[in-house]
Amino acid sequence: MKDKITYSEFLKTEIRVGTIIFAELNYKLKKPSIILKIDFGKEVGVRKSSAQLTKNYKPEQLIQKQIAAVINFPQKQIGNLISEVLVLAFPDDSGEPILFSPDKKVANGREIY
Repeated sequence: MKDKITYSEFLKTEIRVGTIIFAELNYKLKKPSIILKIDFGKEVGVRKSSAQLTKNYKPEQLIQKQIAAVINFPQKQIGNLISEVLVLAFPDDSGEPILFSPDKKVANGREIY
């Protein structure tokens, strides 16, 4: 287990729901990934990310899927892309990501609590 944090420390992490509106394979990296454009609603807008999801998802399966992401990390250069958010996932039995996603539709941009 990791060190305990306070609730106020947790609140510094801005986790919001968004809808994937674009997904495209990116083979220009050591490990293939999918470039995502995610709509987080009016307040946040559309943000880009790169995620190593190719073992469990095809790009076309991701369109209109709602996912959770950390939106207040600094931007990160990932190969030929500037990633603006960290998409959240859990590992499957093989250690490959399964996206963290609400089971019912939620308004884009809503923050986790």
